[in-house]
Amino acid sequence: MRAQSSATTPTGIAVTAPREHVRLGTVQAALGVVVFSLTFPATAWGLEGFGAWSLVAVRSVLAALIAGCCLWAASPRGRRGLVRRIALPDRGRLPGLAVVAGGVVIGFPLLSTLALTTSTTSHAAVVVGLLPLVTALVAALRTGVRPSRTFWAAALTGAAAVVAFTVQQSGGALTAADGYLFAALLVCAAGYAEGGRLARTMPGWQVIGWALVLCLPLSVPAAALALAYEPVRLTAHSVAGLLWVTVGSQFLGMVVWYRGMAAIGVPKASQLQLAQPLLTLVSSVLLLGDHLTVAALVTAVAVLVCIAVTQRSRS
Repeated sequence: MRAQSSATTPTGIAVTAPREHVRLGTVQAALGVVVFSLTFPATAWGLEGFGAWSLVAVRSVLAALIAGCCLWAASPRGRRGLVRRIALPDRGRLPGLAVVAGGVVIGFPLLSTLALTTSTTSHAAVVVGLLPLVTALVAALRTGVRPSRTFWAAALTGAAAVVAFTVQQSGGALTAADGYLFAALLVCAAGYAEGGRLARTMPGWQVIGWALVLCLPLSVPAAALALAYEPVRLTAHSVAGLLWVTVGSQFLGMVVWYRGMAAIGVPKASQLQLAQPLLTLVSSVLLLGDHLTVAALVTAVAVLVCIAVTQRSRS
């Protein structure tokens, strides 16, 4: 008999799901975290040749073109292989897609990129470590699901470790870059939570795909305007950074991330992101030559322990 595990619908009704499905969802969510962990180093590379506004706008346009091609390829075809029509999302899903677009297509990329113009990648990575807790809070408010006390205790402990590290690294005072990052957390959490909800009723790649396409009326003129005012200097690093944040962070990473959230639930999937600061710190050392401090390692270990606790607690 196939083993079952508990899952929760968007309405809060408990159902059972095969453990294999849950394990696959966990792997997909974890893969998304790995992809996202390289976003800040890749953005730092991109900023070597692009301005903040042009980098964000161009990545959005390019990712939307990729998503549009995928949506076109998946559309129904007639006998001669011609596309009969593009399967547009239902009107009832448009508000949710707008939240995803505002959070993960426009808001988080722009705010985090602006922060990285004055902040180090390592510092930004630790601040964004608060994202799992914020995502879980938004998801709880949105769906009505209430995780267990053990879950919240572990999540709050991990968040406290991140806050303590951030304050210690900044000398006790928050900077303008921290303001950008905290704002990025709020909009990204909303986009993650809403995207995870939508991914239960439509393929995850279509969630981010349509969100990207919906932003084209804004991203195309924004890209043209930004490129006209911000000088571009193409280098190996800037091109590689742009390609990663476009293909990986903006599209493929979101595809597996939303599929993972749909399988194991938004709160538990979001807690996997507690590992993202550690992964970003390591990649920053390897790719950017950043200095890894003892405090960063201690914080990373603390949040990894919190992951183990939250994954074992019941939603």
